[in-house]
Amino acid sequence: MNKKAELIREISGVNPLKCMKCGKCSATCPSFDEMDIGPHQFVSYVLRGDIEALANSTSLWKCLSCFACVERCPRNVEPAKLIDAARQITVRTRGTEKDLSPDEIPALLDEETPQQLLVSAFRRYRR
Repeated sequence: MNKKAELIREISGVNPLKCMKCGKCSATCPSFDEMDIGPHQFVSYVLRGDIEALANSTSLWKCLSCFACVERCPRNVEPAKLIDAARQITVRTRGTEKDLSPDEIPALLDEETPQQLLVSAFRRYRR
């Protein structure tokens, strides 16, 4: 497993080896139709160490952090925590040169953006 995959495991506190690929996490995910990599697939990508694909996927930012996947997982794998850890690593890697100013954000939003996503992102990244 590569360094970034190990870091994701460390930050999240999740053991992706417990995943039995049942797909219950993806079946319950309200954002699944918007994702190019579903929660159950996300776990597999971390196991394979394919972190660049995750960093470039829309799934990383489509996750609502609602933890529906965590509630449904029979093995307590907690895919949302893995996704959040991958977000943190991606933000740290990219640095501040790609940060948006508050004035740029409204132009990027569309009417279909879930409010829960905005609130979750605000809580997580306002620090």
